[in-house]
Amino acid sequence: MRANASEHIVVGIATAGRRDVLDKMLWQLTLQRKLPDRVIICPATDHDFDESIISKLPYPIEVVRGARGLCAQRNLILKKISHDDLVVFFDDDFYPAVDFLEKTISCFSASPDFVAMTGVVIVDGALGPGIEHDEALRILSSHSECTDLTPDTIYNVYGCNMAFRASIIRDSSAAFDENLPLYSWLEDVDFSRSMSSKGAIGQSRSLRGVHLATKRGRTSGVRFGYSQIANPIYMAKKGTFAWSRAFSQMGRNVTANLARCVNPEPWVDRRGRLKGNLVAVSDLFRGRLHPRRILEIS
Repeated sequence: MRANASEHIVVGIATAGRRDVLDKMLWQLTLQRKLPDRVIICPATDHDFDESIISKLPYPIEVVRGARGLCAQRNLILKKISHDDLVVFFDDDFYPAVDFLEKTISCFSASPDFVAMTGVVIVDGALGPGIEHDEALRILSSHSECTDLTPDTIYNVYGCNMAFRASIIRDSSAAFDENLPLYSWLEDVDFSRSMSSKGAIGQSRSLRGVHLATKRGRTSGVRFGYSQIANPIYMAKKGTFAWSRAFSQMGRNVTANLARCVNPEPWVDRRGRLKGNLVAVSDLFRGRLHPRRILEIS
């Protein structure tokens, strides 16, 4: 199935501290068979985006600015999708296969009951030290196109690449929860579950890409460790994360931090994360646990 040329698709990118990485990703988007009708970029600071690149790219770019924080930045992007059919959020270090946007339109056309879709991450640098630009290109070139548009129903989309029906977002005034500040860990789960009452959440094997997971522009280890406890509990209380999943997620995180704190991976601050876990548990017993507490710790 070919993409419907009349469908208006916009790409949203929230970025912080990775100016050169973003530049490379924007050039990758020029390879799309179906170019985005617009790209909306929300940089955390003026230094995070080189606006001189705009005139060199074959698609229009709009820049919006506001408070730092993934959820807050994405909400500014959502305010701009007044006439679009589909909105696709890419991380600034996600390289989509050349048919990603074309297939996104086709997938939604073929599956009208789905309100959100995510693709298959061929290789995810988040599971290791990250992936370099040239290696990501090699990985993409070595994988053949998938023509199966039928999505599998899943619990949540993956934040590095997630697409939504823009009309559903507009009609329901959906927004990312800004009580999940800064890196906004698990915001993809939270937003997915808030959208799940409007339709199915899916993953399509025809949507593919590589997540470089660049280690710059990340939250500190202590703050991230705090979020590993605070965010699942906060979401479980509000009903966007099943308690069983929350406990399982927290258990895996604390176990990993404990097991690796003596001999941590060079790219992970395990001791900082463990300290953040312990601060969060202390706050839980004191009755003051909340995701926004990371703004008060370092």
